Amino acid sequence: MAKYLVIVESPAKVKTIKKFLGKNYEVMASNGHVRDLPKTRMGIKVEDNYDPEYITIRGKGDLLAGLRKEAAKADKVYLATDPDREGEAISWHLMTALKLDPKKTFRISFNEITKPAVTAAIKSPRELDMGLVDAQQARRVLDRLVGYQISPLLWKKVKRGLSAGRVQSVALRIICDREDEINAFIPKEYWTLEADFKADGEKKPLTAKFYGDTKGKLELNSEAEVDKVIKAISGQDAVVSEVKNSSRTKKSPMPFTTSTMQQEAAKALGFSVTKTMRVAQQLYEGVSVKGRGNMGLITYLRTDSVRVSDEAMAASKAYIGEKYGEEYQGGPQAAKKTGSKIQDAHEAIRPADITLTPDEAKESLTRDQFRLYQLIWKRFVASRMKEATYATTSIKITVGGYVFTMSASKLTFDGFLSVYRDADDKEEKNLYSGNLNEKDVLALEKSEKTQHFTQPPAHFTEASLVRTLEEIGVGRPSTYAPTISTIQGRRYITLEGKNIFVTEIGEIVNGIMKESFGSIVDEHFTANMESLLDGVELGNIPWKTLIENFYPDLHQSVEKAEKELEKIEIHDEETDVICDQCGRNMVIRYSIHGKFLACPGFPECRNTKTYLEKVGIACPKCGKDVVYRTTRKGRRYFGCESAPECDFMSWSKPLEKKCPNCGGYMTVKGKKAVCADEKCGYTEDLQEE
Repeated sequence: MAKYLVIVESPAKVKTIKKFLGKNYEVMASNGHVRDLPKTRMGIKVEDNYDPEYITIRGKGDLLAGLRKEAAKADKVYLATDPDREGEAISWHLMTALKLDPKKTFRISFNEITKPAVTAAIKSPRELDMGLVDAQQARRVLDRLVGYQISPLLWKKVKRGLSAGRVQSVALRIICDREDEINAFIPKEYWTLEADFKADGEKKPLTAKFYGDTKGKLELNSEAEVDKVIKAISGQDAVVSEVKNSSRTKKSPMPFTTSTMQQEAAKALGFSVTKTMRVAQQLYEGVSVKGRGNMGLITYLRTDSVRVSDEAMAASKAYIGEKYGEEYQGGPQAAKKTGSKIQDAHEAIRPADITLTPDEAKESLTRDQFRLYQLIWKRFVASRMKEATYATTSIKITVGGYVFTMSASKLTFDGFLSVYRDADDKEEKNLYSGNLNEKDVLALEKSEKTQHFTQPPAHFTEASLVRTLEEIGVGRPSTYAPTISTIQGRRYITLEGKNIFVTEIGEIVNGIMKESFGSIVDEHFTANMESLLDGVELGNIPWKTLIENFYPDLHQSVEKAEKELEKIEIHDEETDVICDQCGRNMVIRYSIHGKFLACPGFPECRNTKTYLEKVGIACPKCGKDVVYRTTRKGRRYFGCESAPECDFMSWSKPLEKKCPNCGGYMTVKGKKAVCADEKCGYTEDLQEE
């Protein structure tokens, strides 16, 4: 009897796949990569055609020996690593490291770990796709060249342990640019006005919002403007000037891609990007489901495609028709998506078997697995269903020469909403009885004015950062989670609640990168590089040509930066603070949390103190010095040196000058001096020093 060896990446897949194949199949795992570039040196022969120096990963020797032994016994070896660039590269490394005979070695891939998918893959093996392998090699070499050329500069200028990366540095710049926008934002006052109108015979009044006058829309920018309107409409009869009835539809959502799954899991479940990918990996690799045995629950989790296989389309149509009725079966628009780069001809993320409902699987899953599977299952089922329809009514009411409007909608067919709502969706309430007609006279019962201030751009969350990276084309589905984890692990950013903030060390690194390596942290350059990598994958661009065109400019930038950064080298700046253990003048040094005071006698004297850098102005509350401080997680703010006795703090830099309007303190916002009291709203141009 012939013997076959199937090599997968993860041990978790072994049991699931072995169940699908006969006794003459041995299934073993490589435990991810088996070869990589060395950790202690660059490992790229720049002078020798950019050849990478791959070595066996430490600790993988015995595993490779076991695989080699089993491969020697086998009549055929099937390389069944993940169906993407990285998986293809792992198969290529396995083939090389195990010295496999090309005549008896085959590549198979499947988008879901189910018996039909695995057996179909075994029946249609293929050769390695060197386009995918080379695209992955190019990405790895590019990232290594950037990291190993620039990171040592950061070590020299700031501190050891920092790093720069082709994608992570762009992500950090995007976050820093958003922080700059927020810090420079000046709120503007505006007002809203609502009025309650009552028709004869109606028990409840109708609430409408101020729109403008008979000529068009008007903005209310001050209380005086609002009071003018209130005075004009007081005691006046209101007339219904327009009643418009129509309908609208709400389209069913697309099935999940990697980024949309990460975004929705963050909003709906509170999962971090890393947690979402970890739990999705478990669902993909397979769990033991009561009554069904080991099976993969979802399709491959790294994809930017919304394509759905014909088999899955047919299965979903049959399921929806049986469970919900034929009128709920979706139209073709649910399967389309335009304007995005589709990678690797993957499918969307969907349940491997739509008949396995979340309720049936719940007993076999952990709480996190169940919640994510339920989200994926509901989203996919909804994507195959008809859109929801609403009957809508919009009404205009004229009173005292001004126009108020209200709108209402009523759900007439729930469609996909019977299964799924986005976390951002709010259930629409119908507050209108439908009894008004044009020229009806209404009584004005009351009006209510409200003051508002415009809000700055929102801080990035993990979900919104992923969405932004995807929109501008930086990175790929497999890179979002590790990119965010890296800049968080380096303490360049910190999470407070769900919001991302830049730390002091993050600001320093971003400043150096922008000044010395502007092209590398340019989002358009990085997005274009992703397109070139796609060209390598398709076989249109030799991968070493891509490196040859990129490296000379990088090397030139590094040499220039080494010279220029010498001028701004961060020395151990001496202070007048005396070390109370040895009497030396303490110096300013950097840690992952920012600046601190250290004794220059290290390691003989290890004394350290908190460094409070003075801003140069007096505290508005107690008159002592304002200093830079950082939160426990590394976010910088301005506080009083006598804290906690004095509780003054400000996210924006305070000024000595008092507000001429209210006498409060003022802060810096971009090129403006702004009163710290938002309700005062006083601003003036900053005087250039």
